[in-house]
Amino acid sequence: MNRIVLGALAALLFVSAGLFWWQGRAEIDAGQPPSAPEDFPAAASAPAPLPSADVGGKLGPAPPEATAITREQRRFWRYDRDRDGRITRNEMLSVRTPGFRKLDRDGNNLLTFEEWAGATVDKFDGADRDRNRELSPAEFATTKPKKSAAPKCRC
Repeated sequence: MNRIVLGALAALLFVSAGLFWWQGRAEIDAGQPPSAPEDFPAAASAPAPLPSADVGGKLGPAPPEATAITREQRRFWRYDRDRDGRITRNEMLSVRTPGFRKLDRDGNNLLTFEEWAGATVDKFDGADRDRNRELSPAEFATTKPKKSAAPKCRC
């Protein structure tokens, strides 16, 4: 009886994993689309000249007045890519895609602890002169943060 129940649960697990993969939810978001003209050959061609007209003494509409938006509103609009007034999970994560790609050194879309702590690992490897995976007090002293120069006063 236990084998039947476990077999049924395993089959459901495999079916749900297959549906998850098939629907593409496991797909990686590529971030923003490219915007360089060389990526779009139609946009790289020379634009048609603008038509000219005799406007005489006509006046166009007044330009809209700029409204002061708050810092929080600017931050919201940075994340809201499709400008629908809501931030989806993909919109929130797309901002972080370039940072993730920079941390993922081997490019396998999995972030190990060593990749996440990359600066610390590099600092340790640079300080470990005898390559014994341990830092002596003299080696550890080389990891001391450098003092930044005090900003010069422009009085």
